[in-house]
Amino acid sequence: MELLHTSRTLLRRWQQADLAAYFEIYSRWEIMRWLGPHPRRVVADLDDARQRFARRQAREAGLPLPFGLWALVVPSTGAAPRGTVLLLPLHDAAGLTTEVEIGWNLHPDHQGRGLVTEAAQALLTVAAQAGHTSVLALTDQDNIASQAVARRLGMRDEGRTDRWFATTTRQFRWCSP
Repeated sequence: MELLHTSRTLLRRWQQADLAAYFEIYSRWEIMRWLGPHPRRVVADLDDARQRFARRQAREAGLPLPFGLWALVVPSTGAAPRGTVLLLPLHDAAGLTTEVEIGWNLHPDHQGRGLVTEAAQALLTVAAQAGHTSVLALTDQDNIASQAVARRLGMRDEGRTDRWFATTTRQFRWCSP
């Protein structure tokens, strides 16, 4: 299922045929060092990739649109995903909240071209059309590149927080115009 197109990107659901691309992206420390709670670890092998891929699909099953862990495809380079742009409801220690998170990651070979910013901006537009008036981006405190993307998206830096994922993150907020 395709969610949206921009001039250079496509956001669609991850598919079983994407397992090799998933492994290629998430077996890299330069990607995984920023993702999830500690201890962070790379996808070790194809069996690990299959298990994590299945958990990812289960996590997104039943979520209403436009929520999802969207495969970021750069059509000019082929059909394989090059990263993920996500929009998900947020949970804290007390459970489901009213907050929504946007996040992103991109294979190092495709970074520095504005692809994530372009796709994330389009996803924020879709989120606003779905009635979401506020969206958070939560970055590792040292992830300067993701913080720069958040700023390019017009997100306000709200400082550090320990509310999410049992780790300290830097929180950015986007509000629909």
